Formats: sequence, C-alpha cells, structure tokens
Amino acid sequence: MGKVLTQSGDVVYFRSMNARSPWYGNADASEIERWSAVATEVAGKVAVDALERDQGSIPPFTAMQILRDSGLVNLLVPIELGGAGGHWETAFLMTRIIARTDASVAQLLGYHYVNQACVVFYGPDVDKQRQWLRRSAENNWIWSDAFNPVSPDLDIVAEGEGYRLTGMKRFATGSQVSDIVICGGIAQGGELDGQMIVFALDSHRAGMEHLDDWNHLGQRSSDSGSVKFNDVHIALDDIFGTDSGEPFSSVVTPGVQLLFGNIYLGIAEGALELAKTLTLARPNSWFLSGVDRYSEDPITHRVFGELVAQTVAVEALADRVNRQFDDVVALSGATTDEDRARIEIAVAQLKVISSDVGVEVSNRVFEVAGASATKLSYGLDVYWRNIRTHSLHDPVDYKKIEVGAHYLTGAIQPISLYT
Repeated sequence: MGKVLTQSGDVVYFRSMNARSPWYGNADASEIERWSAVATEVAGKVAVDALERDQGSIPPFTAMQILRDSGLVNLLVPIELGGAGGHWETAFLMTRIIARTDASVAQLLGYHYVNQACVVFYGPDVDKQRQWLRRSAENNWIWSDAFNPVSPDLDIVAEGEGYRLTGMKRFATGSQVSDIVICGGIAQGGELDGQMIVFALDSHRAGMEHLDDWNHLGQRSSDSGSVKFNDVHIALDDIFGTDSGEPFSSVVTPGVQLLFGNIYLGIAEGALELAKTLTLARPNSWFLSGVDRYSEDPITHRVFGELVAQTVAVEALADRVNRQFDDVVALSGATTDEDRARIEIAVAQLKVISSDVGVEVSNRVFEVAGASATKLSYGLDVYWRNIRTHSLHDPVDYKKIEVGAHYLTGAIQPISLYT
C-alpha cells in the first residue's frame, strides 16, 4: 500500500508494483523499536575504537563491516528485494543514535542510505531500479558518492558503447571504505550527449585512485578525502538515470539536509550524555557555591537545564520532519513543485536550529564538566570538533534566509544540490 499526501492535506492510499518509489506508509512503533535496539548495539561497538580512529584520522573499515553485519545497510530496501522494508523516518533515527557515539560512522551510514536511494530518485526505469536494490541487498553493499558540486568537473567522454571518465572530486565521503561510488556529470557524445548522467561504479574499479587526504578538525574518520579518476570505464549498465530536475528526483537534496539535522542532534545528545557522566564524577565543588559537589550546584543545574531543553526541542522537530519525508517520497513520480518546496522548507528549519543548538551544546558542556573534561582521553572535544566541521558543509546563514524569505513572501530558493 502506498500513500499520497495531496495539496489539500488529505491522505490517499494506493499500491502499485510499477510505482517509481518503493517507499510508502509510515514506520510503526515496532519497526522503530526493533531497529533502535540494533543501532544502539552498533553505536556501542563502533564506540570502542572511535576515539583512536578520530585521533589518527583512520578510515573506519572495521566499523563498515559492523554496519553490514547488523543489517542496517539494507534497512530501506523493500522486503521482496531482500531488504528490511523500513522507512526513512527509521533510517534517519538510526544515524542520530549512532552519532551519539561516532558522528563519522553515522555520516557514512546516512550517506549510504541517500546514495543507495539515488537509483530510485534518478532512475525512472523501475526494473533497473529493482535490479540495483536486489544486488545491493544480496551483496551487503555500502554506497558512497563523489558528487561534490563545487569540486572540479568530471570529463565524461563517449568511447565505444560506454564512456571514459577522468577528473577528480574532493570530499568523496566514504569512497575508500564503501563498495559503490555514485557519480554524475555531463555526458559528451554518445546517445546521452549533453545530459547530466548519474551512474554507479565499483569503489575500486581500475583507474580510481583514493587519495586518503582527509585531515581536518572534525569528522576525522569519515573517510572524506578526494578520489581521482584516471580513464575509468563507464558501461551503459552503470548509468541508472539522468538528472532532469524533476521534483521527485530533486527530493534527494532535502533528504541529505535532513540527514545532517539528525546527525547534529545526535552529536548534541552524545555530548550531553558524556558531560553528564563527567560532571557526576567531579569531586568537591566551587568554594562559593555552598554545596558539596559540582553536580549539586544550581549553576550546573541551570546550564544543563538550558541545554537539555534546547536539545529536546530539536528532537521533537526532527521526529516530525523525518515522518514528513516519508509522506513526500511516497508521492513518487506524482511529486509536484509544491510538495518538494514544502519538505525543503521544513528541512531548512530543522537545519537552522539543529546546527545552532548542536554547536552551542557541544561547546557549553565544558562549562559544567570543568577543566578536567578537556583531557583528550575523555573525547568530549570530539563532539564540538565534529559538528563545528560538518556544520560548515553549506552556510547555515543561507538556510536562515531561505526560511525567512519563505515566511514573509512565500519565496522558494532555486533547486540545487544544497537546497
């Protein structure tokens, strides 16, 4: 059964084997409970060496295998194709749970969901779409991308019955530790001449060079280095669609931004939990406080109260928008510009508040955890470094402008890979 949310707000249910989108309905409590338990277990496992990987900027090969073994990588694949038949609401929540202990692994899982889904968003051929998803489930593939729109363009030149790919993409998150890399570019020559083609490559296909040059302030084990393409062959079967700019295919971008909002929330939640542990363990108290321990200090209570309240508010908004995203993807090829605009603004609202609150929470927890909490072996600094780095992915100020302009005038920003 599928679900269409009409412009009037009514919900219409349907089922079609030929529907372009395989996602319909909403997650129930049992689905969320089941997979939350799985994600919590995964979070505990990847946390074991998360600090070591962060401090050494070590690609998370072992963590990727933990994701494969858990079943999380096939969460969004329909049951009849070998997956779990889950919903986007659940998938976004999984990344949030894992971000509480390792935002790098959470980012890789979230990017996997979005990139795997590109065969649906960009692929109008339902049979080909189902073939890709079935193969992905059978092989436990993890998907990444080299799709950075502000990185140098790729040259995709017709050769024989396929194309030859050369060039480089920066910020190719997960390309080294994944199985499949999604790419896109303008085809030169051949039957797809002049079109923006979207294709999938084996992560270690001949001619692909992973430069392993990611060495930044945060997200240090996200494997976000550059990938260089040296005369890489693209077969026609590797191409699963084109970016025509239609409303449904462009819903993938709000999906990416919604993923960010959930990761930022998870970072805030994780920072609060670790700060709580460190604060409760602090001996003594400030000499002017009149209490015996820092955990009894009213100032400590006030700071935690403020930060917890802000984080809980973001959680409520994220849960609502996560569910709304499922409603939109169920529209499939019937998605209108208005449908797409509605989810774009809702996600932008979350992006604004989740990034601002996440940065503030991960920074201010040191005020209550104290100077001892800056000890590197505790890893409390990782939360701030991670969100401070990733929240710069695209300027949050422009998201604020986007939300404000829409509220005042109804304006919608032009569709791009950032809006």
